[in-house]
Amino acid sequence: MLRVQGIDLSYGTQQVLFNLNFNLHQGEILGFLGPNGAGKSSTMRILTGYLRPSKGEVFFLDKDVSKNPLFLREHLGYLPETAPIYPELKVEEYLKWVAEVKSVENINKEVDKVIRECGLKTVQKKLIRYLSKGYRQRVGLAQALLGDPKLIILDEPTVGLDPTQVREIRNLIKELGKEKTILLSTHILSEVELLCKRVIIINRGRILADESLEELVKKAGEKRFILLLSRKTDLNIFKEEIGDCFSLIELKEVTDGYKLELSQKREGDFREKIFAAAIKSNGVLLELFPKRSSLEEAFVKLVYSGEEQ
Repeated sequence: MLRVQGIDLSYGTQQVLFNLNFNLHQGEILGFLGPNGAGKSSTMRILTGYLRPSKGEVFFLDKDVSKNPLFLREHLGYLPETAPIYPELKVEEYLKWVAEVKSVENINKEVDKVIRECGLKTVQKKLIRYLSKGYRQRVGLAQALLGDPKLIILDEPTVGLDPTQVREIRNLIKELGKEKTILLSTHILSEVELLCKRVIIINRGRILADESLEELVKKAGEKRFILLLSRKTDLNIFKEEIGDCFSLIELKEVTDGYKLELSQKREGDFREKIFAAAIKSNGVLLELFPKRSSLEEAFVKLVYSGEEQ
């Protein structure tokens, strides 16, 4: 649906984006991640047609965005970090005004539709200034949905919201993702884990990773195990027996015995080593399972280990 080819961007003599290449496929929610100053906002301004790249092209449905800006905007819904809303207007008035600006057909029908989709029915007659931040974000999403866009770009849609509001917006994005193609930029990595199957990580204007969430976490994470040992286990002997293959990350005393988290030091399958160590230390291995790394661990490893080099 959206194809980015060889994008560079410079502000004067300072280059901020370097040879960006990626695709956004129809029907997916793509997580677009990076630390502050990584180039995310500049990239999104290019994708939405508000900024021209210094080099490279962006194609939307096989049409060059720079040559067909109106075609893009007809099919694009965009929610910037600060929602473009007017507090002196009522919700319904504001959405009808946006619909007119977008040249939406059947304005009343379309506004009623986005009000229903975004859960704004109870506040549609209220002034925007009196809405909570969560409802203001809903209004921002509603304006992005006017005109039934094929592509939706969301920049930090849950920033500044409380946990309940975050959950509400997340559920709304999840529902939208069943019918729309979405590019989601956010600092809340747990949201990406819940919503996205594919992730792009950008830093200092360069793409560091573009792959499935599962593969990214698998490649970047350490191999760790969680195990439960019986209370009679001699922990000193156990730690000595596994010391050449594993590092002890955490040890907790629990009702049934001892819960340990181990990090594997080198490649290989050393689970038999754990079984043998449990027996030698006069213990019983009650549980053993791998610990899945998180997106946060993968993100930190990719972004900050690269900065140290």
